[in-house]
Formats: sequence, C-alpha cells, structure tokens
Amino acid sequence: MRPSRRTTLLSAALLAASAVTPAAAARADDGSGRRRRITVPGAERQLLSRHDDLTTSALTGTPYTDPADWAGLAAAGTHNPSGVPGWQIDGYFPGSSHLNTTHGWNHDAQFVIRLPEEWNGKLVVTGAPGVRRQYSMDTLVSDWVLAQGCAFAATDKGNCGPDFYTDGVRPGDAVAEWNRRTTQLTRAAKAVVAQHYGHAPRRTYMTGISNSGYLTRWQLENHPELYDGGVDWEGPLWRPQGPNLLTFLPTAVARQLGRADHEDMYAAGFARGSEFLWPYHEKVYWGLTQKIYRAEFDPGYDPACPGASAGTTPEEILAPCPSDAAYDYAARPGPVHDAVARISLTGRIGRPMITLHGTLDALLPIAVQSDVYARMIAEQGRSVLHRYYRIEGGTHVDSLYDTFPDRLRPILPCYRAAFTALTAWVERGEVPPPSGTVPRPRSGAPVDTGSLT
Repeated sequence: MRPSRRTTLLSAALLAASAVTPAAAARADDGSGRRRRITVPGAERQLLSRHDDLTTSALTGTPYTDPADWAGLAAAGTHNPSGVPGWQIDGYFPGSSHLNTTHGWNHDAQFVIRLPEEWNGKLVVTGAPGVRRQYSMDTLVSDWVLAQGCAFAATDKGNCGPDFYTDGVRPGDAVAEWNRRTTQLTRAAKAVVAQHYGHAPRRTYMTGISNSGYLTRWQLENHPELYDGGVDWEGPLWRPQGPNLLTFLPTAVARQLGRADHEDMYAAGFARGSEFLWPYHEKVYWGLTQKIYRAEFDPGYDPACPGASAGTTPEEILAPCPSDAAYDYAARPGPVHDAVARISLTGRIGRPMITLHGTLDALLPIAVQSDVYARMIAEQGRSVLHRYYRIEGGTHVDSLYDTFPDRLRPILPCYRAAFTALTAWVERGEVPPPSGTVPRPRSGAPVDTGSLT
C-alpha cells in the first residue's frame, strides 16, 4: 500500500510544523515536574513524551502519529476508543539505510512504544503492513489495545517505501531484516515495560495485517519463546517452491497489459466473484507489488525496471514493468529460489495463532495463500495451536467496503473478536470456535462489532 499524494503532503506539513527534538524528550515529565527516564536497549535514538491521550483522536496533527501511515486501511465508519493517558517513546535502532523520513531523521529501523498509565500486564507487538512506516497500525491495533490497557510497540521493519528493495547486499536481505527488526523490538519493548512498570509483561502477543501478518507467522515459527500467541490477518505466504507473490502476480500484470483473461486469473488463484475489485487493484497494487518484490528476490531479471528506484511520481511508482507479464518464477535460477527460502514459512508455529483472511482478497488470493498455509500447519502437526477463519466478503483493505458496501464486509470486527478469543484461549484455556468460514452479515452489521461465529 502507498499513501495518497494528499496524505503524504499533509504528513510532511505536520512534521515541518512541529518537529521532535532530543531536548524536548529530555524534559519529559509525569505532569508534576518529575522527570522520567526510560532506556530502550540497543536504540541509537529515543525520544520520550507524555500524553493525556495516546490514541489517534488526540495525536493526529502532532508528530506522534502520521495519518499517511494508516490511510486507506480502515472503513470510514470504524469506531475507535480514546482517552488513554500515558507515555510514548519514538526512536530508531542502528542501521545503514535511510528510506524512512519520519521526524526528519532520514533513518530506518524506526519504532514507537506506547505505555498506558493503567496497564493490564500485556504487551502487543506489530510491524508495518505493506511498505508503510511505524505508525501504520495505530488505527487498526494501537488505539484498541491501548484502551484495554495493553502496552504497544511497532516497527517500520527496518526499511520501507516502494524502494525498500534497495536495502541490503544480497537478494532477500531487506525482507530478512523485517524479521530481525521485529525480534529486536520485541526484546527491547519487554525491557522497557519492565523498567516502566516494575516487572516484565505477563503476556506478549504478536499481531498484524498483510506483511505484518507475515511477521506474526514468522515470529511464532522462529521465536515462540518471545510470545504467548498471535493473530495473523491475511499474512502473505512465502515458499521457495511456491505459491508466493511471484507465482500469481505476473498473471495479474499480464491481464493489466491485455495479455491474460479471466480464466487465466482463476487458474492463478484469484477468486471468482472478486472481478469487481480488479480495476482498483490494477491501478494501485498489482504492478507495483510484483515489480518491487521481484526486484528484491530476483534483481537480475530486469535490472532496468524498476532499477534504482520504483519511481518519483505516483504514476511511475504504480506503473507495472511490462517484462513482469512474462515472469515465470518456477523457471528462474536456483539463487532466486534460495533468496525466497531465506525468509520462507514452514507452518511450524510454536504458540497459539488465529489466522483471518478475506475470501475476496484480490491482492493475496486466499486459495493460494492462507488456505495453503493452514494446510502447512496441519502437515506439521500443529493444528491444535491454530484456528483459521475465512471471512466471507472480506478483501485486503477494509476501506474498499466504503465503495462496495453491498458486496464486501470489513474484517476489523472479526479481527477484534479474534484477538479477544486468542487472549481467552491463552490466559483462561477457553478454546476458540472451530476453524471455518465466517458468513457475511446479510443485514449489514455495524463496522465496530463482529463475531467469529
């Protein structure tokens, strides 16, 4: 996902009007003049600030969130809580890339940690979806979990924006860094929580949508010792033998260029009934996503496109590479598959996890993504730790519900129900409903409510 030009300009104006400085953080106090000092282990820069409300209802228009980060993710009618006082830490870990311009730092590996005054003993960790930045999950996750009393931490994944693939030395380095930065932030946030509240979190949960759903899967497979469970909202599946983004997106690009038809799309995995969403994805998602991930894992295929940058204007950034219409992942050399293998998933989760995926997802088709991942978990003998809910009428971003309310449903209500079910599962042993398809409400349920049953 790329923010619109208007929201990007708005963000720049807000940051220019009220820049964050180290001096401001050094004077942060608890409201009574007493200074508060918190150290984020390993951080190169960290700024501490106290707020009467840590939610987006109060932080929008300040440097402590950025509407451009979360633009286009939620449905317009989404209701979020507010009025959560506490502390916020903004900063970054050491790194060599400079794609994230937030706060004027021009430094990647940026993070945000929020610590509510009334803490319930839990920590929720997430990362940026798509190629967004560290505030991307503020409206979908942060506002809601903070209101419950959870501490919150999010990362920009170590590189961001459509040029993320330029980070690193070897193919796959940029995505591999996503996983490393998430692990790094989780460990640091646990230490921060212990400093601030006097003891470590009793429960730590990993969660996210899209690429941060992938982070959730990877963390629960590779670092289950850090978490008690997670909710994966439509994480992409990476496997060296496929399916992965590079096995089905070329067909979408071919259709965009008039070289593939509906039957080709169905054969690639795109759902029948999702055709009304294809024009939007053709303009916004398919070409951009294919070219930047192909450049990440297979830079030798077409070095000139996208080249050193995906573009400088929205038109250039979103335009597909014509060569991608003929891209054949299966026929590519072994090193390409090896690069994907470095960041691939196995299904061997080590903690309870709930997966949600919309049946009309036209970016990550459910049949060749989460359906396959659920089978992988079963093949690893880990189904006892997994619940998989196929959300009928859901698509990749809830904002499209505003355009097609008669054909789509927001997934956020189901996500909140899933997160509640996960915590009950982990903390009280209450087993969630069996995996299955969640029917689309025929009468039109409010955006801020929902059920898994």
